[in-house]
Amino acid sequence: MPLKDKERMKRNLCLALLFFCLAGTAPVAAADKEQPTIYTIVPGDTLWGLSKRFLNDPYYWPNLWAANQTIGNPHFIYPGQRVRVYSDRIEIEQAQPAAAATAKAMPKGQAAPAPQLEEAPQPAVFTVNGSEGFLMEDGMPPSGVVLSLAQNREMAGTDDIVYTDLGSMNGANPGDRYCVFKKIGAVSHPLTNVILGQQVVPLGELQLSEVEEKVSKAIVTKSFQEISAGSFLLPYRERKLTVALKSADRDLVGYIVQTQTGNTALAVNDVVYLDLGKAQGVQPGNMLYIVRDVTPDQRYAMARIDKLPVEVVGALVVVSTGLNSSTAIIVKSVDTVYRGDRVELKKNR
Repeated sequence: MPLKDKERMKRNLCLALLFFCLAGTAPVAAADKEQPTIYTIVPGDTLWGLSKRFLNDPYYWPNLWAANQTIGNPHFIYPGQRVRVYSDRIEIEQAQPAAAATAKAMPKGQAAPAPQLEEAPQPAVFTVNGSEGFLMEDGMPPSGVVLSLAQNREMAGTDDIVYTDLGSMNGANPGDRYCVFKKIGAVSHPLTNVILGQQVVPLGELQLSEVEEKVSKAIVTKSFQEISAGSFLLPYRERKLTVALKSADRDLVGYIVQTQTGNTALAVNDVVYLDLGKAQGVQPGNMLYIVRDVTPDQRYAMARIDKLPVEVVGALVVVSTGLNSSTAIIVKSVDTVYRGDRVELKKNR
């Protein structure tokens, strides 16, 4: 082959290789050059609201919290912080609180301009499926009990017949509906060992078909687990409920006293029970933070230090309440959560 042809082939091969290299790196370069939308946090903004507004996903906020090292505590996002919004993520820049930054920028004696508020963040909601269970406290009597099952069966399921101790003298009527539960054990406080109540789980639903003075016949309309004699009844309520986040009206401090599964190590979506209820001011929708104390190292302190700021390791949302207990779902964790961990909400912290 003539020398000129060899040189021409070599040049064409180099151009082809260069073309493929450029073609392979072009999408990456384009992705790296994505220009974010810049947003400045204003009073009233929350992690929930930012996630809902920019990513159309309020449940992204745990990722937003975990991914931004500048947010050590989810309480603390400040007006004035800048947000970089990308197509798949949100990044929060380090910034001073707006009040402090504005005070430095404004001439002495001149009032800072009022912030321009955008549309209010949409409240986040949770849908619970009714399988969470609860703590049945002393003094909370059931509506009735399953006395026996038809045909001497030991277990009943959907469409099976059972008999209850609900009768007309109790105000029962044909067609009345009830939820069926069973007790699975006493729950004691992890710190005081005081018995708080019985952990109960839902088994199913039934409807009364025939009612006599002291007893009734019923059909199991739904079963989630097998129903046996001795299972107790409570008035029917919808299993699937929507719980909207709601601000608490007071400071709250309590503990995770039990878990639905009995596991001691917990993570996101696990169900837990708290020693806080209506008597303590807890309401469905309240979000509490899971915290741990940090022990100061006195070796490096010039004076005695008794307390350091708490470490926030997660968050949970209350979905139902009793008098002195409540059921909650863990919605955020940056570390393993344990039975006995403290939960709190300090409104002015």
